[in-house]
Amino acid sequence: MKKILLLFLALFISTASFSQGILNLFGRSQDLFKLLSEDKYTEAYSYFDPAFQAKVTEANIKDLWAKLSEKFGKMENAGVVSSKTEGDFYTVILEVKFANDSQNFLLAFNKTEKIVGLYLQPKSSAAVYTRPVYADTALYKEKEIYVKTPGHSLVGMLTEPKKGSGYPVVVLVHGSGPQDMDETMGPNKPLKDLALGLASKGIASIRYVKRTKVYPMDFVGANTVKEEVLDDALAAIALARTLPEVNKKQLYLFGHSLGGMLAPRIALLAPDLNGILLAAAPARSLTDIIVEQNRYFFELAKDTTAAGKLMLDSVNKKLDVTRITKLGTIKADSALFGLPAAYWIDLNNYKQAETAKKLKQRIFVAQGGNDFQVSVTDYNLWSAALGKKKNATLKLYPDLNHLLSSQTEKGTLQQYDSPANVSSVLIDDIVAWIKAGT
Repeated sequence: MKKILLLFLALFISTASFSQGILNLFGRSQDLFKLLSEDKYTEAYSYFDPAFQAKVTEANIKDLWAKLSEKFGKMENAGVVSSKTEGDFYTVILEVKFANDSQNFLLAFNKTEKIVGLYLQPKSSAAVYTRPVYADTALYKEKEIYVKTPGHSLVGMLTEPKKGSGYPVVVLVHGSGPQDMDETMGPNKPLKDLALGLASKGIASIRYVKRTKVYPMDFVGANTVKEEVLDDALAAIALARTLPEVNKKQLYLFGHSLGGMLAPRIALLAPDLNGILLAAAPARSLTDIIVEQNRYFFELAKDTTAAGKLMLDSVNKKLDVTRITKLGTIKADSALFGLPAAYWIDLNNYKQAETAKKLKQRIFVAQGGNDFQVSVTDYNLWSAALGKKKNATLKLYPDLNHLLSSQTEKGTLQQYDSPANVSSVLIDDIVAWIKAGT
């Protein structure tokens, strides 16, 4: 029961909630393969525990890598697929992409963060991402770009129409957590779908890896959404202004989930934005969203016992500590349900619906009826705040879930294990709304 009630941790809490030790292992795992790809075998070999080294020599590692390179070609990148605790060990599975194919590896770490096992994994039978039917490769092109702020460089992608110029450009902003540029969730990649769909219909976009994924150590101690989201979103907007092929008077920002919640705040900081799009965006506090999620999963558990109800009430009551709006005697870096106090205070003092109501830019709000993470309750609050404003368009999509794909029911996290693309209806509506402003 407690596991169900605390499921929100996997849904909303950002990188700050992850064990820094675990994040270190993610980084070390990727660094190992980077060293191997650069033929730095001695440095790579130092990542292994002495017990492993007693059985496997540096020459053995070099020979293994040579055979893999011969079979698969040059390594391009390595990304973490999954991880879990195995007794006294921690395992990390990475997908390593080579020029000709990809291969999964499992690394086993001990408590000293040394590798005690390296295993090649068989090809996964899990569902994989499928490009949406509305993504016409004859109509769009992609170019690697970098979103830069002092001390940070985030790889990203400019996706734009193959023909023409002077087209609108949209900056895509992720939801919570350490997201890649596609906002990958299992075989689903909603931001990639959006980028390909928009470009196929004449609209460019910029998407980028989230800072929390690339620079996790920046989020040790006190931090807020400024560091997590705002600074990089503003840098991406600044980058969009420099692109010679786009219409500088047609800059838009699309925010999903947390990104949508913060979109009005970003619009205040970037007044030259022509408009903002909010998809599955909370209109309430993060705490209220978590409480509602807990109740939803409690109902799915069909626990009608008094003890179960008492546990639900107890967990939700404990969340009250996250409603703080000022420090008082609490330190800024004090962890409250996995996030620093400074983070909660920053979000709790931000009133997104009221902020949006004051904006002069165009606003599009989209909400799915089958979204179990952000509900229609939030859509109704957005509607109450913006429904009478001439610059606002709001639409409820009864069938869409949190990843903006069409579903037959709300479901659970298992829904995200099946591939489903962003709704073509939503793509068409976004395109029509943007072009109406040109």
